[in-house]
Amino acid sequence: MEYIYELNQIDEVAQQIIVQLKYPTILFYGDLGAGKTTLIKALVKALGSDDSVSSPTFSLINEYKTHAGDTIYHLDLYRLKEENEAYDIGIEEILDSGSLKFIEWPQKINNLIDDNVHSAKISSINEAKRKLEFI
Repeated sequence: MEYIYELNQIDEVAQQIIVQLKYPTILFYGDLGAGKTTLIKALVKALGSDDSVSSPTFSLINEYKTHAGDTIYHLDLYRLKEENEAYDIGIEEILDSGSLKFIEWPQKINNLIDDNVHSAKISSINEAKRKLEFI
């Protein structure tokens, strides 16, 4: 599906994504500043978490809890220099968990990701509008 949206419509877009989820992993692609983390914030909120969502650029992984007690992992792999570094952060355990996983910069670990994932490609149309291709 393709969505063109503005920031004030992001909660609506998050709801549309949640309805379409078949797999527990969403891979987020897009340039720096495209809006990956902003969309992830909306998704975490829509999934029932009051946790403060921020980009895990330096910690690489943030973990959020929903009201139902479910875990959501948010990974930002931008700083990884090579795929093997992912093992140091426990990537196998996270990927094998049944928990939801939102992964920014997944191309850093291409060989570790299976085929049962969603892809969210975000691009900036202009200052206010974003384009999301969700598969």
